[in-house]
Amino acid sequence: MTHVALAQYAPGEDKAANRTLIAKLAGDAADRGARVIVLPEYAMFTVPEMDQRFVDSAESLDGPFVTGLLTLARDRGITIVGGMNERLDGSRISNTLVAAGPGGVTAVYRKIHLYDAFGFRESDVVRAGEIADPETFEVDGLRFGLQTCYDLRFPEVTRRLADAGADVVLLPAEWVPGPLKEYHWSTLVRARAIENTLYVAATGQAAPTGSGTSMLVDPMGVVVTSLGEQTGVAVGEVSRERIAEVRAKNPALELRRFSVVPR
Repeated sequence: MTHVALAQYAPGEDKAANRTLIAKLAGDAADRGARVIVLPEYAMFTVPEMDQRFVDSAESLDGPFVTGLLTLARDRGITIVGGMNERLDGSRISNTLVAAGPGGVTAVYRKIHLYDAFGFRESDVVRAGEIADPETFEVDGLRFGLQTCYDLRFPEVTRRLADAGADVVLLPAEWVPGPLKEYHWSTLVRARAIENTLYVAATGQAAPTGSGTSMLVDPMGVVVTSLGEQTGVAVGEVSRERIAEVRAKNPALELRRFSVVPR
C-alpha cells in the first residue's frame, strides 16, 4: 500500500514560476504522506497554441526542470512524474514524461499518440515517440507505468502497461476544454481502470489550458479522490490487496482472447 498525489495546476510560460509552484505542491503532497506525485502534461511550460514557443523553451533531460524534480525527489524521499517539452533538433520537441525518484530518473516515456484532433495539431511541433517496451518503476512494492493525455483514447496503450505488470497507470494530461470533453475524460479514465483492473492516476492541467478534474480511480472504477477546476493536491491510497480483490471477482485479463501488437 502507498499513497499517490495528483498535483493539478495551470503551467504558464514562466518556467521558473512553474518550478516554484511544483515545489510547493510537491511539498504539500509529501507532508500528506504521498510517495508518488503526478504533475500534468507539459508541466514545465505551456502556452495556449502549439507553436514555436514550445520548441524555443525546450530543455534536455539534464536541464533545470528535471534537475529540479530530482532535487525535490531526493530531499523529500518521493517520486515525481511530470511532463516536459524535451529538446530534439531545434525544429521539433518530444512530449516527454519523466519519473524522478530519490536515486535518479527511474523511467522516461515519450508520447506516442499526438493530439491531432479537435482542431489541434500537436504534430506541427512534436515528434511522436518510438514504440518500445514500456518503462515502469516500483515504489513500495507497487509497479507504476506511464502514458500521456491523448493516449487515453487508445485502450491498447493501457493494456500494454497492464501486460508489463503495472499496478498503477500514471496519466499526466492537458485535456483541452471543449464540448463534452470533461465527460470523455471521466468516462475514459474509469474505463481504462475497469477493463485492466488496475489504478489510474490522471492529473490534468487546471483552467484555462486544461479541464482540470484530475482523479485517482481504483480497479473497480471507483473514484478514490479527485479535484475540480482549482489548483491543488489530492492524495489517495493504492494497494495491491485491492487489485487482487477486484481481479478475483473480475478476471478479465486472464479471460481475454486477444493481445496487443504494434502497427
